[in-house]
Amino acid sequence: MSVRHLVPLMTAVALVVSACASAPAEPRPAASAELVPVTLVVPDGLGAAPLDAPRQVLVPDGWTMSVFARIPSARLAAWAPDGALLVSAPGNGSVVRLTPDANGTASVAVLLSGLRQPHGITFVGSTLYVAQTHRVDAYAYADGAATDPRPVVTGLPDNQTPGLGGYGHVLKSVAVGADGSVYVSVGSVGNVSPDDLTATPPRASILRVPPGGGAPEPFATNVRNGTGLAIAPDGAVWTAVNNRDNIAYPFDKPYGNATESSLGQVIPAYVRDHPVEPLAKLTPGRNLGWPYCNPDADVDPGVQGSPQDFSDVPFVRDVQTNADGRLLDCATLPPLEQSLPGHSAPLGLSFVDGALPGDYAQGALVGVHGSWNASPPRAPEVSFFPWHDGELGDQQTLVGGFQAANGSRWGRPVAAVTGPDHAVYITDDSAGAVYRLAPPA
Repeated sequence: MSVRHLVPLMTAVALVVSACASAPAEPRPAASAELVPVTLVVPDGLGAAPLDAPRQVLVPDGWTMSVFARIPSARLAAWAPDGALLVSAPGNGSVVRLTPDANGTASVAVLLSGLRQPHGITFVGSTLYVAQTHRVDAYAYADGAATDPRPVVTGLPDNQTPGLGGYGHVLKSVAVGADGSVYVSVGSVGNVSPDDLTATPPRASILRVPPGGGAPEPFATNVRNGTGLAIAPDGAVWTAVNNRDNIAYPFDKPYGNATESSLGQVIPAYVRDHPVEPLAKLTPGRNLGWPYCNPDADVDPGVQGSPQDFSDVPFVRDVQTNADGRLLDCATLPPLEQSLPGHSAPLGLSFVDGALPGDYAQGALVGVHGSWNASPPRAPEVSFFPWHDGELGDQQTLVGGFQAANGSRWGRPVAAVTGPDHAVYITDDSAGAVYRLAPPA
């Protein structure tokens, strides 16, 4: 078990409704480096709302952050071999190409358009992989153009699939392993929808297409919405997951000031921090529990105000879906390697392998979107998890300040990737921006 993080359990005003949402802001774990406020630099012509007023961010001492480009619906990002940054914009069906200029900003051009909510993008050499909601294609990339699309997998479920018009997690992410295997995240239809697990192809899963092509097969299952999907420096596949909402209290004892058992009750104060959001190393056949088992980081399970330890997190049964434990024995599930506080809504996941200085040279970057309906909400940020010997250490805040003390926000990070200039590029779909975070020269 790792060093414990002490995180107070705070009472939520509202129930958590969506796992891309909910939960109050709180101090970062003690592992976070000292952060200092700096003013976001907004170059001329890039100051449309919400960047039309001075904005401050919290970054490591000596680092700076500026607006690199304005891209509505900016989501995931990948660097092309020619030094351009590609950004998916599912809101308008495009992938845009950002070419850095001498002023620290970028010229913007549409690379691909008319797609069905493109989201995940990644490169292997000069091959660009793009995940739409219903398929993944591989493009030949050269001279600033993506051509000759080749289908990698088709027929993925989305909200145009018969019977799935209310699909809640249609966006797909994609990663490619060292052996050429293609991994695709397929989210669940809803908050609690067990039929996803027996669908064809299965939903709430990470699918794998073998090297050279073929039918996709489940690589990891019971993954509610594994939007974060990336290959670590050692070749392991990792996912960051948006977990379920409105979880019922799973213990047969009173919670807080209750005088009788709270078993099965949906209690705002408990919902606020449960379940935590997985950050997991995937192995063939790994099961991440949803919707039958939930990761519980409480040091004293079921006790209001318990501190939480976000590493090596065990699972407990979901009393609404798995009351007697017969559908899945939660004790058989390996604990989560790492996790984020409940309803953080982790989205983009990438790894740093020597591109940043000092303590940030090796690790994982996670875009934390923050909650949407709790009061006060869980704050958005860019998180950093140090990497050592194939494992991820404790969560740290790399960039904060997107949320004011009253819960209002001006931005919500989605993803963060390191660039060839040893800076971090951060997408923000709420502000419609891409930021450049630069370490000291």
